[in-house]
Amino acid sequence: MSGDEGEAGVEAWGTAAATAGEVATVAVGVEVEVVEYTDPMCPWSWAAEPRLRALLREAEGRCRHRRVFGVLFDEDEEPAPDPAAETAWYAGYVQRITDHAGAPRAARLGWVAASSWPSSLAAAAAEAQGPLVADRVLRRLRESVFVLGEPADTPERVLAAVAGVPGLDEPRLRADLASAAVRERVLRDRAEARRPLPEVIGLRGDGPHPGAAKETEDGGHRYALPTVVFTGPGGRRVVPGWRSPDEYRSALAAVSPAPLPPADRVPTAEELLERYRSLTGPELAGATGGLPAGARRVPTANGDVVLHPQERSGPAVVAAHRSPAAR
Repeated sequence: MSGDEGEAGVEAWGTAAATAGEVATVAVGVEVEVVEYTDPMCPWSWAAEPRLRALLREAEGRCRHRRVFGVLFDEDEEPAPDPAAETAWYAGYVQRITDHAGAPRAARLGWVAASSWPSSLAAAAAEAQGPLVADRVLRRLRESVFVLGEPADTPERVLAAVAGVPGLDEPRLRADLASAAVRERVLRDRAEARRPLPEVIGLRGDGPHPGAAKETEDGGHRYALPTVVFTGPGGRRVVPGWRSPDEYRSALAAVSPAPLPPADRVPTAEELLERYRSLTGPELAGATGGLPAGARRVPTANGDVVLHPQERSGPAVVAAHRSPAAR
């Protein structure tokens, strides 16, 4: 199975040569591009999401952000000969990651995702409805695995996970999810993720997930997930694997045309909850103020997920209904 992203191996972030790949539309006056290689089913991407959210908030208006879905679980993989044993092993793997990162995890993982394709198609399709909706859809898909323990690995499970996302045009998403254009987009993403920059091939680093490019069955390589590539007037920096907020910010500063201004203020928990609809412990730790009245805490096996008072659907809500400790 291809869901193991954490072996020690490569890492160093540094200037990198340009690589072939789809280029996002350039916003006028924005000279920095941030490309995030990720997957909705990836536990390290789940762990890193609070750090990347904070980075992108800070960089708003100064960069263009593009997600590339690396397809961690491919659709042509052979099923495990012993699904129960595979699930038990993978649940332990997720536990080690979430313990290290302080990220929530489901009390019980029902199964290992059969494929990343349905969730990747949905996350890619949601981008046509704007970045706010796309962020909320991606969070719901991740919560299906890491909060509820029931991966959204079929079109039906995807649609159930994202039902009721504020601002989401669900009939449009359902149509786009099955469209040839969105599938071609994810095929391009998959191919791009398998053309990693040389900085992440053959290097060594410390930590549980330093970001080595992963060897593929055809003898090639794929970016470890997540990997973030920053490109701008100052060159290019690649920041793979599990990285600190300072490493992300330093890479952004290195490629930017001017020094980054200091953060003007720390967001409140209420502001973040209004924007994202759900928050984890690491996200709350970086916010000020209390939670709004009616916000719901959903316990997991590794800390709470906090839901917006008006959140009435999605994997975390289902998890809350199943938990007598939810409040």
